[in-house]
Amino acid sequence: MAIKIGITGGIGSGKSIVSRLLEVMGIPVYISDEESKRIVATDLVIRKELCDLVGEEVFLNGKLNKVLLASYLFASSIHASQVNRIIHPRVKEHFRQWASHKGCMDIIGMESAILIESGFADEVDYIVMVYAPLEIRVDRAVRRDNASCEQIMQRIRSQMSDEEKCEQASFVIINDDEKPLIPQILELIAFLYQKIHYLCSAKNN
Repeated sequence: MAIKIGITGGIGSGKSIVSRLLEVMGIPVYISDEESKRIVATDLVIRKELCDLVGEEVFLNGKLNKVLLASYLFASSIHASQVNRIIHPRVKEHFRQWASHKGCMDIIGMESAILIESGFADEVDYIVMVYAPLEIRVDRAVRRDNASCEQIMQRIRSQMSDEEKCEQASFVIINDDEKPLIPQILELIAFLYQKIHYLCSAKNN
């Protein structure tokens, strides 16, 4: 049975880069944001519930209106909870199915910006937090999303603070454009294999 890690971090923290590096190193990572978009696009029950909640225009010509959904989602924590209650149970079930097909792996991951808030943390054994200073996160997100500083700050305010996430994390990776990432990821992998060794020893005894 594989050890499951949850990779999280705020907007612009660079968690996607960490996930890609883990995959290069042989650790498969479930990208919950990508998978949730695919599930939303194909699940008729989710589509109906989102239309009832946000309005029929949340789907345009059969395709998800991502801009409208995002504006609704980030408008308030109540809106975020409403949308998440519709989508997250299906994503959790899909992750469980995906994980069950990775039985030969020692370590697998799930990447989610809202790993803790969504309850996805219950699906993993260890939380890995990717941390970057706020000003760096905002700058990255503004350039990446072609958005204003205020739009990015609104999204950041709608999520759990980095400090809270760091407190709940088993391992923190600093991605501040100064501290190299690869040595930290190798340290994370070593940490996880120590846990695997301990679990195997305890089981054999």
